[in-house]
Amino acid sequence: MRVKHILFLLFMLPASAFAQTLIGEQTFRYNDTARKRPLITEVWYPTADNSKAPTLKEGFPFIVEPSVRNAALPAQKHPLIMISHGTGGGRLTMEWLADILVKQGFIVAAVDHWGNTHDNKIAIEFVTPWQRAQDISFVLTQLLNNPDLDKVIDRQRIGAAGFSIGGFTVIALAGAKLDLHAADEFSKTPQGIKEMTIPEFPNLVNTIDENAIEASFKKSPPLKDKRIKAVFSMCPAVGQGFVKQSQFKDVDIPLFIVGAQSDSIAPVKTNAAHFHKLMPKSKLYVVPGKAAHYVFLNEAIPEIKKTGGPIFNDDASVDRRAVHQQVGDMAVKFFKESLK
Repeated sequence: MRVKHILFLLFMLPASAFAQTLIGEQTFRYNDTARKRPLITEVWYPTADNSKAPTLKEGFPFIVEPSVRNAALPAQKHPLIMISHGTGGGRLTMEWLADILVKQGFIVAAVDHWGNTHDNKIAIEFVTPWQRAQDISFVLTQLLNNPDLDKVIDRQRIGAAGFSIGGFTVIALAGAKLDLHAADEFSKTPQGIKEMTIPEFPNLVNTIDENAIEASFKKSPPLKDKRIKAVFSMCPAVGQGFVKQSQFKDVDIPLFIVGAQSDSIAPVKTNAAHFHKLMPKSKLYVVPGKAAHYVFLNEAIPEIKKTGGPIFNDDASVDRRAVHQQVGDMAVKFFKESLK
């Protein structure tokens, strides 16, 4: 009788109860007119909308999950994770993480940081990372001001994740305060020069205007965003701009740091482990072995791997897809526990 009763209840459920959860995707074009920064934003979300078949972006060079463009929004509220890309990257370069989070019930929004993307390189925007934190806060406000999105975003469960300079960005959003003088002094050391020499902008050191950087820093408001309740930072950069625990006195939310053992762009010692040392309550995990900095970017299709150099290729011992799944699972667990 119990089996028949269960079957009866199942048949009484509406068809929507059995609908497959798909990944919906929309693109929003915001403009922070006060700072003259266009901020293109990609939003992914769980959807039951099967009116259109999931598709891949035309000509997209990365291996990601198919999504349903402009799909119907979910019926219930979900936690939101804001993503900040690495320097010279873009809002789509960490879509692997968005895919994993969405499949676990999160809404994800990733921002193109003006002047610091692969297709829009402005020297000063590569060395004024405090602008990026303001980008995230501005876009978060726009998302919450959207009546449709506000209906499905749980305002009490908002987190942020970032990679490289984006890893710094989300730590700043948590309340960490950069010491520009310390960062400048480090940039003049042999190790600092090495960390400033990045494939995304090879001649950056000889292009920057130090006076303009300092002027931008002085105009920067406090970056802590109290709406963000947890932060997941991957291979964070700018670690040597932090020399005292007092710079983290305003960080009062859960914070998880992930590094890569063979990272030569933002080495663990001067960045991920350094941040953790100054924030002893933070969690730290270092991907072992030959995993390097760019392992946290999307996995490229074979044609791109052939010519993409170290950004799209890992040591033969490293399985980028497996690293993504491992770190993605960590992010899911961390956010589910921290955003209750």
